[in-house]
Amino acid sequence: MSTPDSLFDAYHLDFEQLIGSVRTKLEKDVPEQRGEQRKATLRRVEIELDEADDIISQLEVEIQGIPVSIRSQYSQRLKQAKLDLNRLKKIAKDSHSQVTRGNVRFDSPSRSDDPYDEHGNERTRLLAGHQTLADGSQRIGNSTRLALETEDIGADILRTLRVQREQIENASHTLNQADTSIDRASGTIQKMIRQMYKQRFIIGAFILVLIIVVVLILYFKLSGHRH
Repeated sequence: MSTPDSLFDAYHLDFEQLIGSVRTKLEKDVPEQRGEQRKATLRRVEIELDEADDIISQLEVEIQGIPVSIRSQYSQRLKQAKLDLNRLKKIAKDSHSQVTRGNVRFDSPSRSDDPYDEHGNERTRLLAGHQTLADGSQRIGNSTRLALETEDIGADILRTLRVQREQIENASHTLNQADTSIDRASGTIQKMIRQMYKQRFIIGAFILVLIIVVVLILYFKLSGHRH
């Protein structure tokens, strides 16, 4: 089962690869290109920056499910990712401004006369947009699946806690009944002990009276023989 931290790592890896591609285009490709080639590269940069924005949003969602004990390190990675993205956005904006100023300054149309070139660029943008939507749908599906799995785990924990509570309540009731039974048995034993001592006293008194009677009988018989 995917965990929030593993999903964060996966999305962050996608982000790093995407940012690396954007950085290469802005720092190496764009300065060496001219005309429509540069514009096409900058359009691709815009698409990739939008994808990076989507990944940042997904990282913000996933970080909420990461345990607080380790969340700080992921927060730092998210903060650095935002800084990198904003820096590249600024570079892309400056590059667009340079292209616009260059077009105004030279007023030289550099668009290709080949209509298929424009259709090809449009098809590339559509394919890139479709891929972005597909990636976004997959990420949303992963988040939904994780949320459902988390909900199921929470429900199982609640059921387990409820069963344990019932067991504890039953055990407490059983202990109370046992305590009551012990008190009753103790009272019964004490009554039996008192009754035993009472019977011993009666038997002892009876034996004593019997001994006295026997002694008296013997005394009177002996006295009669003497006379």
